[in-house]
Order: sequence, then C-alpha cells, then structure tokens
Amino acid sequence: MAGNTPGTPSVLRAMNDRAALDLLLEHGPLSRTRIGKLTGLSKPTASQLLARLEAAGLVVATGTAAGRPGPNAQLYAVNAAAAHVAGLDVNAHRIVAAVADVTGETVGEFELRTPGRRAESVVRQVTGALDGAIAEAGLTRADVHRVVIGTPGAFDPNTGRLRYASHLPGWHSPALLDELAAVLPMPVEYENDVNLVAMAEQRRGAARGHDDFVLLWNEEGLGAALVINGRLHRGFTGGAGEVGFLPVPGAPLVRQVTKANAGGFQELAGAQAPARLARELGIDEAVPGSGTHHEIAAAVIGRAAEAVEAGEEGPYGLLLDRLATGLATGLASLVAVLDPEVVVLSGELFSRGGKPLRERVAAELAELAASRPRLLAGDVTHRPVLRGALESALATTRDEVFDTSR
Repeated sequence: MAGNTPGTPSVLRAMNDRAALDLLLEHGPLSRTRIGKLTGLSKPTASQLLARLEAAGLVVATGTAAGRPGPNAQLYAVNAAAAHVAGLDVNAHRIVAAVADVTGETVGEFELRTPGRRAESVVRQVTGALDGAIAEAGLTRADVHRVVIGTPGAFDPNTGRLRYASHLPGWHSPALLDELAAVLPMPVEYENDVNLVAMAEQRRGAARGHDDFVLLWNEEGLGAALVINGRLHRGFTGGAGEVGFLPVPGAPLVRQVTKANAGGFQELAGAQAPARLARELGIDEAVPGSGTHHEIAAAVIGRAAEAVEAGEEGPYGLLLDRLATGLATGLASLVAVLDPEVVVLSGELFSRGGKPLRERVAAELAELAASRPRLLAGDVTHRPVLRGALESALATTRDEVFDTSR
C-alpha cells in the first residue's frame, strides 16, 4: 500500500522534524544539544535531524553560542526563505497588504488608498496592493505560497457573494472570486476581518492559552469572533459574529438589517453612539467638527477616558458609564449562550477608552450576565487584521512546507 502509516520510521522522523521546527520558531536559534533536550532525542538522532532539515532547506546554521566553557556550539534557525505568505486587510477606504517569511517576520508592506474606486477596479486594487508588498519584499508573485484576504462580512459558500458588508463597494459580484483566482498564481483564501483579529490574539496576543473566548471588535463597526475548543465558529453562511445586527434592549428594532448595514447593537454602542451621548450630556466640545463616525467616536472616547483618569468624572464619567452599559448589553447575550472563559476587547474604540471603559464594561457585564468571564484588552494593536491574515496563511503554509514525510 502506498503512503505512510502511523508508527513507521518515516512518520516518526517527520514528527520529530516538525517538533524541532516548531521549537526553533518559538525559541529562535538553538544548538543541537538544546534541541535534543527539548525534544528528548539523543545527540546522534538530533544531529541526523538537523542534517536532514538543513539538506531540505528548512534550517540554516546561524552562528555559535559563546560564553560557555569549551568549543562554542553551532546554532541553528528556521530558514526564513523557505516560504513566504501574504495577507491583505480590506476596508472601504484602503487595502493594506503585507508579505511575511515563514518565521512570521514581515518583509514587505504596502497601502493602497481606495476612496471612491469603482466596482470594476477591485481586481486591480487587490493585485496592485499585493504587488506593492511583494516588490517591497524584493520577491515575485511566484515566491508567495499563499494569500489570505480579510474583509468585513463573509463570502457565502453557496453563491460566492460577499454578505453583511454592503458598505464595501465592488466586492459583491459573484464572479469576483473566480476573477481573482484567474490572475493570482497562488492559493487565495478569504476570511472575515474580525475573525482574523481573533487569530492574531490567539497566536500572539491576549487570548494565547485560551481555547474558549469571545473577541468583541469596536472600530468602524461592531463585530465579534467566537472561538470554541480552539477553533473559530463561522456559522453556516459565515455570519457568526455579525453582532452589529443583534437586536438589544435600549435600541429601536432595525428592519432589513443587511440592507441598512446596521442593527440594534450597532446603534446602541457602535461608532455613532459616543458623539450622540456627548451631545445628550452637554459636552459638545468633546465632539470634533469633522471626520468619519469612527474618527469622531475615537476622539470622544479618548477625551472622556483622559478626563476620568485625571479625576474629572462628571459628564465624561457618565458618557463612559452609558457606553459601557450599551456594550455590556450586547455582550451579555453572547456570554449567556457561549459561556466563554475570557472576552477580549479589541479595536481602536476600546483602546482609546482604555482601563476606564474596560472596568465599566466588566462591572456592567457582571450584573447582566450569569457567568463571569474575564475581560482582557487586546494585545495586537498594530494592524491586527493584517497580522491575523498573515498568521492564518502561515499556519497552512507551515503544515505544507514543514511536512518532511513526502
């Protein structure tokens, strides 16, 4: 019978190879002796393993370890050039693309502004942003093993249409995915942007070590990512986590929410809420005279948090109180159904609110929900969607490139 079976020498070697590569990714350059200790392999077996991986182009000698008695030990590291991946973060205003080597190091990045671009230019937008990042990395398209594109909403698996993101112009043609596949030589995957933020937090941020968590994202819109038993829950149509559409107490019902691209929770605690609350509380001076809803909300929340931290509670404290009540109202529904271990609060509006907003949300949620998940601030604050796209592409690519059993 063709192929390998569990327990055969080739399979065991491949398992040891992957364990060593994962250790090198986690710890950085290691000596043969250190790899042997971490894997439990004998010195001869560790030496054979490293020779095998070096011959396969997966590890390289990087220098020696100094500072110990005797000869300096040779150090080995994952060969960064063994594979490259790309990630794209798409919204209505711009596309940011990045290329990373197999170690996860970003080696090229490019931003393409897209205000007012027409539908027929979407393929050119994507390829233009991707090519810009590839050129910055000094590579060609053929050098990129995989691309992951993060967008608002989700592509319907039955129709190929983008759902839950009517505000993203040009991305709703059922032929778009086929058109992109025709011009790009590598596999291309698509994922919801908030799901990608959760992947970034799970691998590099606040959710590391947690198999059950909810990530609530508040930036241009409200969204959530649901991770259960370590895996993202996307739902039948990819719409799991589109909590901006969630009907909640304290907000009027929104009919035909996908056409309105809004719902109760978005109206109650999304980007339009802070300015409205500021005006209701008579602190119009906190509201900038211009900017998008998101930019205005960030400024208002930032001003309120600064005032509270300086001891100026008053109307600024009330603004954060009311916003926290709205946020906790929607979170309580998620907590009641999922009972997560932790809730990660991510996005610029949460980061601008800082500890004052987070503590108020936690206090409100403790009164509204039966369980008591811990609330954590997101750690991945620099382009988290893009980082999640790269992490998603790396996970699959490493499984392919690091498999030495073939």
